[in-house]
Parts: sequence; C-alpha cells; structure tokens
Amino acid sequence: MSVAQRKDDHIAQCLKDPDVDRNQACFDQIRLVHRALPELDFDQVDTSITFLGKKLSFPFMLSSMTGGTSKETIKINQNLAKAAEECKVALAVGSQRVMFEDKKAEKSFRLREFAPSVPLIANLGAVQLNYGFGLKECQKAVEVLDADALFLHLNPLQEVIQKGGDRNFENLSDKIKSIRAKLEVPLMIKETGCGFSKADYQLLINCGIRYIDVAGRGGTSWSRIEHLCSKDDSNLGLDFQDWGLTTAESLQQAEPFRKQLFLIAGGGIRSGIDLAKAMSLGASMGSAALPFLKAALESKDAVVKLIEEYREQFKIALFLTGNKNVRMNDD
Repeated sequence: MSVAQRKDDHIAQCLKDPDVDRNQACFDQIRLVHRALPELDFDQVDTSITFLGKKLSFPFMLSSMTGGTSKETIKINQNLAKAAEECKVALAVGSQRVMFEDKKAEKSFRLREFAPSVPLIANLGAVQLNYGFGLKECQKAVEVLDADALFLHLNPLQEVIQKGGDRNFENLSDKIKSIRAKLEVPLMIKETGCGFSKADYQLLINCGIRYIDVAGRGGTSWSRIEHLCSKDDSNLGLDFQDWGLTTAESLQQAEPFRKQLFLIAGGGIRSGIDLAKAMSLGASMGSAALPFLKAALESKDAVVKLIEEYREQFKIALFLTGNKNVRMNDD
C-alpha cells in the first residue's frame, strides 16, 4: 500500500469511527480554582502569546492531520491554513513522508501563501532517520512548507501495530541530536497519542530539544486506527488502543524539567477549558487535530468557528481563575 493511500484510509477511519477519539485524557477530573472576585475586566484579558517569534491570538496550534495527493487532503490542509491565518494560531502539517514517494503530494504542503504570518511546522517521522532519511529530507520538508520549525514525530506503538510498519527505533536519539545541530530552524518533537515519561524528557533535553508536544493518551487512538485499516484478524491494535500516559500524566512527568522545556499539550484537548487545565499543569500552549478534521472538510469558515469557540472558552477560563494574561512565551 502506498503512503498516500494509507493516509486516505486513516482519514476515512477517523471520520467514520467515533471510538477512535478515546475521550480519556482525564481533563474532566481536573478542577480549576474559581475566583468569585477575579478583580479583572473581562474585556482586558489578553490571551495572546509569542511563539517562534510570531504573535498568536491564544496559545493554540492546529495539530498534524494529513497530506497527500487526493483533492480531499489538499482541501483539508488549505482550509486549515486559511483558518490558522485568520485566527492567528499555529499550524503543524501531517507527515510529509508521502511527498518523497510522490512529488505531486508537495502541493498539499505548499501552504505559506494561505498562512503568510503564522507559525507553520513541518513534520516527518523520526523513525525514518533509521530508514534512509537524513538532514536533506528534513530540510526539504521545511523548504516545501516554508516552515518555522520541524516536528519529528515519535510513534512506536503505531509502527509496531501497522502491517509492514517501521519498527527500528534503535539509537534514534543520536540522530535527532545530529539533525537538531544542523537544521536551520528549531527542531521539535511530538508523540502521536501515548505521551512522554521522565526518561524521555531527559533524553530529549540531552539532544538539545526544547519544544515538545506531549500528545498523550486520551485523544485519537492510532493503534485503533491501524487495526481498523488492517486486513488481518489480529486484535493487537485493540489490545493497545488505550496504551500510554495521558496528556495530564505526561505534563506531570515533565515537572523536573519545566524550565528547560516549552511544552505543547496535545492529546484530548477538546475545548478551551481543557487547554486552560493543561496549562495549569505546566503546558505553554495546546494543540488539537481530530475535532477540526470534519470542519476542515467542510470549509475554512467552519474551522474558524471552532477555533474561535476554543479561544472564547479559554479567555473565560482565564477570567474566572483571576488571570489577566497567559504569561507564557517562548522568548
């Protein structure tokens, strides 16, 4: 199966199976401390931050979704980019590995014209560094997107479940360190739904990594998606569909390293209230993907509407907890 076809299959399963969104991030168990006397003018609450040298309306990123050769994936990415620009939020694209298999897929990642002023983040699988990819491919991914940074995503569970997946994660930290030293834009790391441990954070700090999207358990289950896309009788994807640390647990694991890291809370962020809760646990901003997928298939305006709902919820949460501003920047 081609990478492009696999991406289309992933999108189809995300859209038709409600149980891929696991809703187990545990944010409903967290209570922010309400201030009955916040001593603030709501209209003066400032939700903006600076990220990668650019001002965002609030600390949020549309997270990695897709890319490829189909009209559907091109439409999704362009609508996301247009909405990110209008709402002044960051955008990370899906894995760009597909464009190295089929050059036509580059079109789905040429998004700077639709988002000229906001951070765009390129994306490749870290494991590909053990399968022939190197600095050249990383630079190409950045060039095509005209990106402000590059994500290398970590997905060991997905790869081991995926039929024919790339399973050799040996000595990747050394290769990550080498890429970080040579890449002209910041190198960022993200999980794809299983979170990070203290040992992971320490290893990445040793590699010189500062930006990490924790992407913990509780949102989209890629283990389940790979099960649904497979044609065999194995239930391994279901056995591991709830594997990993939640986003909240991953943020807690990062406590000893808080001053050294800029943490992005991905994995189960389903509202601006969830975002506020994640930031109360130490995140500097948040990200989400699946809730915006259907909207991106509909229109740019549908994505804008949902982003603005998140922003308003986040602003109200700041107000009700007595916070006039975010006080989180990456400078």
